[in-house]
Amino acid sequence: MDHKINFTPVEQSFLNTISRNSTTNVPYIAVDNFPNLGMLTAFRFLEWVSENPKGVISLPTGKTPEYFIFWTQHILENWDQEEILALRKKHHLLLEAKPSLAELHFVQIDEFYPIKSSQANSFYHYVNKYYIEGLGLKRENALLINCDEIPLANGKHFADVFPNNKVNLELRYREPENPLEKLQKESIFLIDNWCSEYEQKIRQLGGIGFFLGGIGPDGHIAFNIKGSDPYSTTRLTATNFETQAVAAGDLGGIEISRERLVITIGLETITYNKNATAIIFAAGEAKAPMIKNALELPPSNLYPASVLSSLENGRFYLTLGAASMLNDFIDDYYHSGTWSQEKTDKAVMLLTQKLNKYAEHLSLEDLQSDQYTRLIPNLNENTVESVITSIKNKIKKGTELLSHEVFYHTGPHHDDISLGLLPYIHYQSRNETNESHYSVLTSGFTAVTNNFLIEILSNTLSFIEKGEIEMLNYPDFFDVGYKNKKDKDVYHYLINIASENADERSRAVSHRMARNIIELWNLKTIQELKTKISDIISVINASYDGQNPEPKIQTLKGMIREYEEELVWAHFGVRTKNIHHLRLGFYTGAIFTEKPNRERDVIPILQQLRTINPTVISLAFDPEGSGPDTHYKVLQAIAAAVREWGKEKDLSQLKIWGYRNVWYQFHAADITHIFPVSLNGMSTMDESFTNSYLSQVNASFPSYRYNGKFSHLSIQTWVEQLQAAQLILGKPYFYDNDSPRLRATHGLLFFKEMNVEEFLQSARELEQSTEGV
Repeated sequence: MDHKINFTPVEQSFLNTISRNSTTNVPYIAVDNFPNLGMLTAFRFLEWVSENPKGVISLPTGKTPEYFIFWTQHILENWDQEEILALRKKHHLLLEAKPSLAELHFVQIDEFYPIKSSQANSFYHYVNKYYIEGLGLKRENALLINCDEIPLANGKHFADVFPNNKVNLELRYREPENPLEKLQKESIFLIDNWCSEYEQKIRQLGGIGFFLGGIGPDGHIAFNIKGSDPYSTTRLTATNFETQAVAAGDLGGIEISRERLVITIGLETITYNKNATAIIFAAGEAKAPMIKNALELPPSNLYPASVLSSLENGRFYLTLGAASMLNDFIDDYYHSGTWSQEKTDKAVMLLTQKLNKYAEHLSLEDLQSDQYTRLIPNLNENTVESVITSIKNKIKKGTELLSHEVFYHTGPHHDDISLGLLPYIHYQSRNETNESHYSVLTSGFTAVTNNFLIEILSNTLSFIEKGEIEMLNYPDFFDVGYKNKKDKDVYHYLINIASENADERSRAVSHRMARNIIELWNLKTIQELKTKISDIISVINASYDGQNPEPKIQTLKGMIREYEEELVWAHFGVRTKNIHHLRLGFYTGAIFTEKPNRERDVIPILQQLRTINPTVISLAFDPEGSGPDTHYKVLQAIAAAVREWGKEKDLSQLKIWGYRNVWYQFHAADITHIFPVSLNGMSTMDESFTNSYLSQVNASFPSYRYNGKFSHLSIQTWVEQLQAAQLILGKPYFYDNDSPRLRATHGLLFFKEMNVEEFLQSARELEQSTEGV
């Protein structure tokens, strides 16, 4: 970017050296973490509103706006309070009067089609709850997308025109084959006409003055997916797999989102007002490739967010992770601060990838010619060897056999521990002097689809009616017996994996479901159990896909996940008493989960630490707060518990292992341990995942990176990490090694060991940014 960037006073208060000297197509500002991203965006929004009190705004839906919404409300509600006054001074928002949002015009960005406006997972509902009501906007000043009110042929409702909510856009281009298709074709053109009128209404307002949007995994903004015309306007359109995978959580599974169309404003809708302030905000390393493409490559319909380059007031607000692949950011990393072995490792690894050249073949001239490796202090013939040694030492640490350790493995969700660490856990668990505990901190019920629950309930009811759940006939079963022998349910299932008896595996699941339902509803007879199962099926059948169920059904879904977790670790001989289900209360399935609090969420972890007395704690490590929000909220709760525990005993020898899995990855230079994974290790993880995580095998909530099981995505990550390390160590290091373990290596697992102070420092930085939230 050649012209001078006119950052506003608020923006200047958040600037750092990197963003100030931006060379990208669109200026950007990078902040430390997700909560601070929300604060920056809220201050800039209020600054704009103070100058445009009757302006036209368009704000996003989903989880990304969580802290933007919080900070906007918090600042306005506490405008003259000491805390907010200090923040306003710091961020240059010293106005004579508090900004009023009452006269703003609001434009809804997008919506699924079709979807009932009354559904809590519709964007129409979100906009009304968090923006119209939450920010006090006037409904009469809002342009909204209410699918129930979009006129269709013969005045019919979409439920009658589009059975099963399926809209076939091919009808735009071919003749209908029956009366229903004729009705649908006419209706599609009426929807198209409504979209044109919506676009015209926006333009009659002068276009959008303040646009705030996220960026999708394919680079989309609004629902303008990769390949969208930069001159596109409001329209009814289909999406791609990446977008459907992200929407699966809203709609109740990829099976639904794959079929659902969307109505979205276009790229030209966003840029129509050339004076518009248009902001894309993004958090996390997973977004870094999309950000790099949008900001550094020539504007193209392959990178929809690149249209912001046509606006003088276009901006990207990013976390450090989201900015991490930008050339500015990389330059600053190497040119600022003290040099370290980590920087040397990264620079040399990057050079091997640029040149596609093994480290041993790098010449001193190669190192001296590269913009980053030439910065290495005392650069010489031994520099590359220091990197090779560094990586070898991490493998040595990773393969060291530990003894007399007490492991406390934690996961935000079920399957996180398995996907992140299972081959290494299996390796260390063979030493019987070690003791392992597995604690899943949330119930994870959102990962269980309604269809899956109905299938299990129907099977359970069938087994009961056939008299094939014999334990129900034990005299004291409905009083106390249902609590006993849960290990037997696990064994019953696993033994029938070995014998390949699918019907008996289903019966084992039904045993556990019967116990769970009796416990939750305090049932006393077989008839009550049958009636309750039928009632639950009826309730689920009457709900819409993606609907947040009532609390007891939430718990029942979570108990399915808990049984699955027990099945995984039972593969390795772990008893249910060593598997802990904390069900922390902040996890409710709401769009924005609560911040953990001490009594409800921290004390249960602290009590486990006191009881188990671990020497090692493992956790999903997301210090930026940019992965799934459950991850960093669990991290906060664990950090608070460790801090409390440290007041009671000396934790100087306690080790903290930070792992990552399918959501984001470590760089080899950032970690302390590398563990070689064999084909056998991969197979063991994949088979235990497939055999145990029954609700996840069909991947109703897949990663946008891979249309399949998470276990396959973990394996793919390990393979990619090996490929990067092979450029440093050379392939013969593995296949010609004296160690059979290294010769069998086909993937590498990374994790980072920290002492307590290092861990708490990372967590503290995030905690400080969320104080008051």
